[in-house]
Amino acid sequence: MDLTNLIAVFGWMTVINFGLLIITTLMLTVFRNQIIRIHNRVTGLDAATLRPAYLYFLAFYKVLIIVFNLTPYLALKLL
Repeated sequence: MDLTNLIAVFGWMTVINFGLLIITTLMLTVFRNQIIRIHNRVTGLDAATLRPAYLYFLAFYKVLIIVFNLTPYLALKLL
């Protein structure tokens, strides 16, 4: 795999993961009550516990995308 293909892979990984982050954020915003109800049944956690957990999940996922997808993409682009 040459450098051009590697740059393309990291670029598409970044686009796909940010797309998933946006879709997840929209789903958690629009269908919040239904998702809380489902997760309440599955985990037994109440809404007061689940709401911050969703925010932590989204923040952690965003950091992972930046560290493992966007940063290598930008570093390879600068080469």
